Amino acid sequence: MLFSIGVMVTYEVVMRKVFNLPTIWVDETARFFQVWAVYLAGAHILKRRSLITVELFTGSLSAGKLRLLELLSLAIIGFFSFVALYYGTAVVLESIEMGRRTSTMLGVPKWLTESAIPVGFGLLFVQAVVEFFKLVRGDDVGALTGHQV
Repeated sequence: MLFSIGVMVTYEVVMRKVFNLPTIWVDETARFFQVWAVYLAGAHILKRRSLITVELFTGSLSAGKLRLLELLSLAIIGFFSFVALYYGTAVVLESIEMGRRTSTMLGVPKWLTESAIPVGFGLLFVQAVVEFFKLVRGDDVGALTGHQV
């Protein structure tokens, strides 16, 4: 998706600066792709354990304390994701009901972009639950913080 954004923006620059023919679709389409790419990436990043972490105190923790800290982190991620999923779904349903559209020339329905929030956070919630139970089962101790114990 990010590569596609680069292609679209390059196309827009060439059309605008070389041919003096700006497009009406590139800005909104590139923004749409960027929003979806960001929200869809969350679950994948959690699965790969590539979240940004602060390791100031975790290096000196025992395996048991590290496991508890990781369980707490996953529970917080899961809780936040569930809340975002709940309220994001409400926003999408309201947009559909009210028929909201973007204020651009394309007038795309806003729910197409807004639905990235419940979809992305729904996937993140499921991934957090999976990682939580993997950790409870005994897998991946230290994986959230990058430590292997």
